[in-house]
Amino acid sequence: MIFRSGLIVTSYLKAHEINKKLGRYELSVKITLILPKINLMKSNVSILLVFLMIFLIFPNGNGSVVPFTRKPHDPPPRIIRTCCAFGSDLKISGIPFKRITEVTSLGEIGAHVYLGDKKEGNGIIYTEKGGFIDLGHLRDIADWTRYLSNEILSAKGEYKEITLGREGGKKTLNLWIPADITKQDAANLAGRIAYDLSVWHEIGTWFGTSFIPFVPERYSAFSPEDQYSNLTGAVLGVAALNSEQPFELAMTGLVDEMLTNLKAVDSREKTLEAMEAVVGDWWTRDMKLPSKKVLIKRYVNADSTLIPWVLPTTKVDSLQPVSIPAFRDDHLAAMYEINFKLNRKFPIKDIFPDRDDRCISQNDFPAMMAYIEKKTDALEGEIVLELDAKQEKKKKRAERRDRAKSH
Repeated sequence: MIFRSGLIVTSYLKAHEINKKLGRYELSVKITLILPKINLMKSNVSILLVFLMIFLIFPNGNGSVVPFTRKPHDPPPRIIRTCCAFGSDLKISGIPFKRITEVTSLGEIGAHVYLGDKKEGNGIIYTEKGGFIDLGHLRDIADWTRYLSNEILSAKGEYKEITLGREGGKKTLNLWIPADITKQDAANLAGRIAYDLSVWHEIGTWFGTSFIPFVPERYSAFSPEDQYSNLTGAVLGVAALNSEQPFELAMTGLVDEMLTNLKAVDSREKTLEAMEAVVGDWWTRDMKLPSKKVLIKRYVNADSTLIPWVLPTTKVDSLQPVSIPAFRDDHLAAMYEINFKLNRKFPIKDIFPDRDDRCISQNDFPAMMAYIEKKTDALEGEIVLELDAKQEKKKKRAERRDRAKSH
């Protein structure tokens, strides 16, 4: 599509202080970009400008918290904590002065705060038994588990429909909760639903849904640490709900205990060393954000039990699998359904050839994951060939320089 008279792209980000204890602030930003005579099919200018806007508004650094206004029983925002791009010293197209590194360390990690606080010290940390852990993802899913548990317990003996906003289309949670549901079952069901929502976030991101319009986030879909971190967040959220301590205090202790059990490294430098150990294999600096080719390998898996990705030198018998509690419990499965009415970003006919509408549920995830896995395998091959070609060009340039010097 060509806009011959120019394009006005306006992005509004509004938030209001809702709790001074959380350290949130009021933000009201209106940015208008005039992009005359730009062929949007051939130019990335608008994408790059808005991408820059994100990092000016939400600077990286231990996982920023997205400000928002929340009413009682409103679901959490789709993105609670803005964290994290996998890799280190990542470049951004068209922004030479900006580099992205979002790692953390044991000394920086703070207490858990429901719905987030910058003092949490979020980021990616490497563990010997659990691989890379994204604490922003983990905490988000734990908080979703708490929210959903409260909604489940408030719906005892009735049907309840909860609108969860839009992410690739309208999301609706349908609950059929028996009157005699126990607190334990409510927590297990909440963890299961929270994990499903995390899987959907990865699926939607792969197909082009994003927090900010016009800014693709495919570079982060199914990154090596995402799903293991998400599932761990659901597990810890369930454990916190079953604790006798208040949720935030329980989560703080559970996060510390998890990092100890998984043998988290004791410094930022060691996490960065672990990142360097897989550069060129799992990710690359030869591509720039927001290119989807920054990630070479993706962990496309939504099983109820996950094995972490660790450094190649790690012994297999030292890994720590994580499993969602009671995921195979059929009576819990009958209590909910998440419905998605998909937008046009999703190639429904390619995935579901016999389907006439654009409505799916969590039961359709396996078919979508199988489709994505084929696409990511093909993309990995494409990236490897492109990186090999870049290396060959660099080699030839170096040879020409050497010949020029010798003359």
